[in-house]
Amino acid sequence: MSEGFLANRNTLDPSVTLAGTTGDRKESRTKEATKTTVERPSSRISSIDIVRGAVMVLMAIDHVRVYSGLPAGGPTAGIFFTRWITHFCAPAFAFLAGTSAFLYGRKLANTPGLAKYLVTRGIVLVILELTVIRFAWTFNFDYTHFVLAGVIWMLGWCMVLLAGLVWLSTKTVGVIGLAIIFFQQIFGELPQVFPEPVRSAFGWIWEFFYPAGLKQWESVTILYVLIPWIGVMAVGYAFGAIMTLKPDERIRLCLKIGTSATVIFLTAGCLVLFFLPKHADNRPFLFQLLDQKKYPASQLYLLMTLGPTIVLLGVAERMRGWFAGILTTFGRVPMFYYMLHILAIHIAALIVTFLREGRAYPVWYATAPFTQVPPPHRWGLPLLYLVFALVVAFLYFPCRWFAKIKARHREGWLRYI
Repeated sequence: MSEGFLANRNTLDPSVTLAGTTGDRKESRTKEATKTTVERPSSRISSIDIVRGAVMVLMAIDHVRVYSGLPAGGPTAGIFFTRWITHFCAPAFAFLAGTSAFLYGRKLANTPGLAKYLVTRGIVLVILELTVIRFAWTFNFDYTHFVLAGVIWMLGWCMVLLAGLVWLSTKTVGVIGLAIIFFQQIFGELPQVFPEPVRSAFGWIWEFFYPAGLKQWESVTILYVLIPWIGVMAVGYAFGAIMTLKPDERIRLCLKIGTSATVIFLTAGCLVLFFLPKHADNRPFLFQLLDQKKYPASQLYLLMTLGPTIVLLGVAERMRGWFAGILTTFGRVPMFYYMLHILAIHIAALIVTFLREGRAYPVWYATAPFTQVPPPHRWGLPLLYLVFALVVAFLYFPCRWFAKIKARHREGWLRYI
């Protein structure tokens, strides 16, 4: 019943008089329910989907580069920036995963339910990394020689760890996250306080958290350790409180925080290059400044990538039109896109290799993303970007289809994908 209808009712109606106070209470509850429904905020914030979609598209550039055989950050400016632009992907994934967890927890209003969701989804991601995603990368089941602890592995375990933090206040989670990021090197020294037998027995577990020079599990390649990424996810979780503010206020804070982080990176990065001992690096100053350590992600690397990402969150609040719609579609189904895009790129690489070489050479990709393409057979940048554009264009249609299905089944098992 609308408020306008209630306001125009005939107050001399005998039925109203007979109903008395009970009728008034019913009408009051109806008004309140209507008001609550109208004022309830949307469960999705478009800027998050747009930014996540943008980094999903950028990620495909790097993975096509992997199958092309071109080295990461190679000698030319074209290859360097082809790799550098994709550095924004992993930080944005971890950060926005934390933000989405906060928003989902606010919707649930149930901390145990949120913790259960994070543990369940985290384990699902780890299983997918070891099964579906590994097969999409390699097209083989040879686990005896190669297993990858990649970005989805990292995100999954970080969600499990975040489930233990969500019981704390939002501010505390953010402070813990910042401490992990900025004091991460401590985790590389901690194993030294334990006796040698303990380090030998449990060192392989520690190496999944932070590199400490201990013995690793043979056949497992650790691409992403959990520290500092759990810190990034925790900071993203605390950042979720900002994303619940009114649009104008959150735009202002996104621009302020993101710009500040970027300025700190530029200042600190330049100071490091000027004052630290010089190494045999003859590259241009800009290349040295932008080539920050990713494995594990250094403080400067995270400032360099998260600063502009947060600025983009503010800018994306005003984005409309078809391009924003495409990015939103990708951003609403990130896990589906991730699994499908690796499969599509791998198949495209085999087709391109067959057309160029007369054979597909699947052995070159048997340990992807660490491919073994001989230098004479590597692709050029024009071919790399052509394949990238075709793959992304193809992926839009299944992603749009899956986004519609997921929207109709918000509380089913599809919410974990």
